[in-house]
Amino acid sequence: QVQLQESGGGLVQAGGSLRLSCAASLRPFNRYMMGWFRQTPGKEREFVAVIGRNGGTTYTNSVKGRFTVTRDNDKRTVSLQMNDLKSEDTAIYYCAAKSGTILTSPLSTRSEEYNHWGQGTQVTIST
Repeated sequence: QVQLQESGGGLVQAGGSLRLSCAASLRPFNRYMMGWFRQTPGKEREFVAVIGRNGGTTYTNSVKGRFTVTRDNDKRTVSLQMNDLKSEDTAIYYCAAKSGTILTSPLSTRSEEYNHWGQGTQVTIST
């Protein structure tokens, strides 16, 4: 039972765009806070973006204005649109879900607080 599965990763030139998707089997999907994290070899997993149950979003400073996270509760998917990609965006990107929240819960940026994780998808930016 794969509860979260990412797709859409690949090799893109600097300045280009890529859209990542995460398919969730978690139900009811609209009760989960959904986050995106990334990890580079030798570095700690870092927060990228999160979208709450009510659609509110938060981004890490380095991707603000370039990345957009959205969710489709009917399709049970969450996406990460990445524009103006830079070499430092190269990483494995992970989709994560956090349960046990209410509509007004603060958006979580800590990986330790998420309960479910996908296997990741590789994003490589060439220069």
